[in-house]
Parts: sequence; structure tokens; C-alpha cells
Amino acid sequence: MDGAVSVSRVLKTLITRTTNLSYRGIDKPMKKFKLTAVAGLMAMVSGPVFAQSSVTLFGVLDEGINYTSNSGGKSAWQMSSIDLATSRFGLKGQEDLGSGLQAIFDLESGFNTESGTLLYGGRLFGYEAYVGLVSDSFGSLTLGRQFDSIVDTVAPLTANGNWGGYLFSHPFDNDNTDGIYHVANSVKYTSPTFRGLSATALIGLSNQAGGFANNRAVSAGIKYNIGDFNLAAAYADLSNPGMTSGGSIAADDANFSAKNQKTYGIGASYAIHGVTLAAVYTHVAIQSPVSSVFIGDLGLEGGHLNFDNAEVNVLYNFTPALIFGGMYTYTRAISSIGGASTSTHWNQLGVQAQYLLSKRTSLYAQAVYQKVSDSAASNVLGYAYIPGSAGVSSTSNQTVVRVAINHTF
Repeated sequence: MDGAVSVSRVLKTLITRTTNLSYRGIDKPMKKFKLTAVAGLMAMVSGPVFAQSSVTLFGVLDEGINYTSNSGGKSAWQMSSIDLATSRFGLKGQEDLGSGLQAIFDLESGFNTESGTLLYGGRLFGYEAYVGLVSDSFGSLTLGRQFDSIVDTVAPLTANGNWGGYLFSHPFDNDNTDGIYHVANSVKYTSPTFRGLSATALIGLSNQAGGFANNRAVSAGIKYNIGDFNLAAAYADLSNPGMTSGGSIAADDANFSAKNQKTYGIGASYAIHGVTLAAVYTHVAIQSPVSSVFIGDLGLEGGHLNFDNAEVNVLYNFTPALIFGGMYTYTRAISSIGGASTSTHWNQLGVQAQYLLSKRTSLYAQAVYQKVSDSAASNVLGYAYIPGSAGVSSTSNQTVVRVAINHTF
């Protein structure tokens, strides 16, 4: 860009001097010739230079009214802006470095539309913030605050990670398919697509001297696409997530603060005649879970907590402007401590209708119902809680209904 500025200044000076000559006895035909020649030179020289890079401002606004049937024994009406999509604005840029190589960056800031406050613990660019290189032949390498491989591969096959959003998350977003945690200090590689197959891998550093594995994250995933069929699998291994403030997953970012958290996931989808069917299975194994960002202390420090999630969902384009979606998720959790174990089961149903007013603006309505059954009545997991609701229910069931508008720019 410095070269472009220098060239522009030289050409501007040349135009000025040429124009001034017209008042010093240069006739009009000669003046016209000189101005045309200089303008042509600027188009040939400065045009290609400025075309080598670009910066785009973009964003999404998602705002609506939520009704929660039971939060601490009472119903609640709330305005919320992070359900179908996280309200945010961002800047993306790229610079062509030649030979199929580009420098890229992405800065995205999440916020509450109803109050204007920042999300993600007040981080300016809490949604994503990275810089890197992308090659047509070798893929991309990026560094910064990013999503893990679960979000990149398996999540787009779930209702919450694709068309439904936050309310459709599996209990406590235990498998991160809604991206509740982001990985700081991370290095991510994504391969180019070869015959429908692509892969990605990420490592998030602890940034701690003498504690390389203290709050470190590692994940990897693959995707395969052929026509209307998609298949994905992913794995994530988190060491001491949420146990430090400066590691890969900070205390105010983690869905669980624990000694270790491993997630395995696989999913597939198929589209035919305007209908997309998808199924996803994930398994999460957590060692010594201390707390959840949603419900606080779990009472399981020194124990174990395992989740199994099975989801089926369907999306139907009734018309180009009217879209219906539905999902069912069954989740089982086994928690154990001191030789005693507890089994908890969740059944969750969700439906959505969305009407597109334009390519960028839509109205939508959602309803999600959750029912919990628990083998120990005193277990904190035995009370219904839908992520995005007004709070934990005082009973084993909860319903959230939402009506909202979504606009992208």
C-alpha cells in the first residue's frame, strides 16, 4: 500500500503541473492530450496496486422476545440478541501476495443489541480475532482467538450449529456444537478440499511458563461432501479448561471448568427435494468437573461426568421464502463421585418457522421444550435448563418460545 500511495502522489503532482501549464501558453489540444495521457497512466499503474487488497465491514443483528415457562419457579419475558445468531459486527480483509497466496484477517465483536454491551466478558473482539495466510494449493494457517474443530465440522450438521441457534443446544452445550467456548492463543490449519474431503486441526496454547499443558486445547476434524451428502467427524481434548484466566479457554469462556474434557463427534446430512435430514452423535468425557458456566458448582470435583448426545433434525424449504425446521435430541449423562453414580436423561424437542423478507432480513419464531429425568432428586443436573432461557427451572421441565427479527449486512 505504501507503494500505491507513492505512485498516487507522483501522478497527482504530474496532473497538477500539467494543468498549470495550460495557463502558461499551452493550447487546449495539447492540454487535453496531456491530461488524457496522465489519466491513462494512473489507471494502468495505480489500479492493479489497489486491487490487490480489500477490507469488508459486515455483521448480523438478531433481536427478539423470549418467554421462559419456569425460571426459579416463575415465568419470564425477556429481550435477547444471541439466539438464532450472535449479534456482532466485524472486519475481514485479504491481501493478494501472488502465486496463489493471500494474507487474511478476521475481527468480530459480539454484543447485546438490547443494551449495546459487549459479550464474551467484555472482549472487544470476543467472537473471533485472527490473522494468517491462505494458499490455493496448501490451505490456510491462522493464529488468534478461533473456534475449534467441533464447531468447524460437526456443528453445522446440528440444529443449533446450523439453522436453529442457541436455544436448540444440547444440555449445557456440553459438546460445544454451539461454540460456547472459543480457543485463545490458537494456531489452526485447514486443508484445501480434495475430491470433497477436507481436514482441520487446532492447538490452543496455555501461554504459561512451565505449564505447557495447563489449559491447553487440541482438536482435529474432517469433512466430506459429495453432491447433497455431507459427513463429518471431530475430536477435541481440553486440559484444565477454565482453570486459568490466560490459557486457551479462559475461566469466563469455558462451558465446564475441569481437569480434562474430551469430545468425540460424528454426523451426516442428506438433502433431497427441498428437505435436509441430519443426524449427529457426540460423546463428552469430563474429569473432575468443578463447575458449569450455566449452573455453577456441580458438586463433582474429583469425580467424572460423561454425556452422550443423539440428535436428528430436519429442515424443509416450503417455499423459497418460508422455511420450517424441527429437531429431537436425547442426552444421557452419567455422573460419579466417591463410588456413587447418578444417571440423568434429557429429552428435548424444538421447532422453528422462518420467513425471509429479503436476502438479508427475516422474521422467525421458535419453541423448545426440555424434560429431564434423574435418578437422584438432589442432583443439580436434574432440573431443566435450556441454554438461552431466563434461568434454571425449579422442576424437571422447561419451555422457551421466541419471536424475533434477523438482519445481516
